[in-house]
Amino acid sequence: MTHATPSDLGDRADRTLVITRVFNAPRDLVWQVWTDPNHIAQWWGPRGFTTRVDEMDLRPGGQSRYVMIGPDGTEYPAKGVFKEVVPPERIVSTDEFGEGYDTLIDADLPQGMVMTTLFEDLGHQTKLTLEILHPTVEDRRKHEAMGVVAGWHSSLDCMTEHLERLGAQPGHGLGMSLVGDRDLILTRSFRAPRPQVWNAWTQPQHVQRWFGCGDMPMTECTIDLRVGGTWRYVLQNPSGDMALSGEYLEVTPCDRLVATERYEWVPDSDHINTLTLTECDGTTTLQILVQYAAAAHRDADLQHGMETGLRDTLNRLEALLIETPVLTGNA
Repeated sequence: MTHATPSDLGDRADRTLVITRVFNAPRDLVWQVWTDPNHIAQWWGPRGFTTRVDEMDLRPGGQSRYVMIGPDGTEYPAKGVFKEVVPPERIVSTDEFGEGYDTLIDADLPQGMVMTTLFEDLGHQTKLTLEILHPTVEDRRKHEAMGVVAGWHSSLDCMTEHLERLGAQPGHGLGMSLVGDRDLILTRSFRAPRPQVWNAWTQPQHVQRWFGCGDMPMTECTIDLRVGGTWRYVLQNPSGDMALSGEYLEVTPCDRLVATERYEWVPDSDHINTLTLTECDGTTTLQILVQYAAAAHRDADLQHGMETGLRDTLNRLEALLIETPVLTGNA
C-alpha cells in the first residue's frame, strides 16, 4: 500500500479547484436536486442557459450526459463516468467535455478531470463542496481561463433559486473558490439592483450597519472613495481593537473596486481585493477576488474562520438591503 507524501499532497492542492456553497435547504433535498434529471434540467448551467439531460445512471460505472444550450441555441455537451456514489454524502465522477466541444470554443481543453461533490449536513442548511482535480497544474489553469469558476457560481445561483421554488428558505449562500496557489474568489448574490449594493458597500453610514465580526461594534469607518484614497475600519474587541485598512487602486462606480487590505494587528498581511458587481433581472452578484502574497496567508485566513465570519457579515448586508430598499449616499 502506498501513502501520499507531503509533496504529493501539495501537488494535488495545486491541481485542484475547490468551490463551495451553502444552501438554506436540508441535505436530502439538495441531493435530490443535484441527482434527479427532472430537477437538473431546471437549474444546471450558467444563467441564461438551459440543459437537457440525455443520461443519468447514478451508480459506479454508470454514465452521465448533459447538453447545455446557450442563449443562441449552441449546444455544449458534457459527460462523465461515476466512480463512487454514497447517498446523500458524496459523488465522485470523471468530468469531461463532450464530442465536438473543442470546435465550439476553439480552445485547447483541459483533460482527465475528476470531480468530487460533497454534501455536508448543517441541520437546516447544506454545504456543497466541489473539488475538481486536474492531471496537471497547466490543465487547471486552462480550466480557469475558460471561466469555470464564474460559470459554476452562476449555475449554483440558479440552483439556489430552484430550491426556493421547491420551498427552501430564501437567501443566497456564500460561494467560495480556491483558485491557483494562493487566490480566493468569493461570491454572493443579492435581490437588489447594482447601485443599491454599491452604495451599501461604499458609504460609511451603511457599512457601519452591516460590517463586523460577531458582536464587535465598529468604532471607526472612514472611506475616501477615489484612486489613491484610503479606507479604515476599526472593530472593538475586549482583547484589543482590530483595525483593517488599505488604499483604493481602482474605482469604477457600481461596477468594480480594487483596493489593498491589511490586518493592522498581523504583520505582512497585505493583500489585494478586486470587487465586481453584475446585475441580471434585479439580482446583483458580488464577486471578490482576493490575491494573497503567499499561500500560507490564504490558509491562515481560512483556518481562522474567514468563511463563517464572511457568511454572517454578508447575511447582515442582505438584511440591510431588504430593510432599506433604496440606499443613497445621503441616506
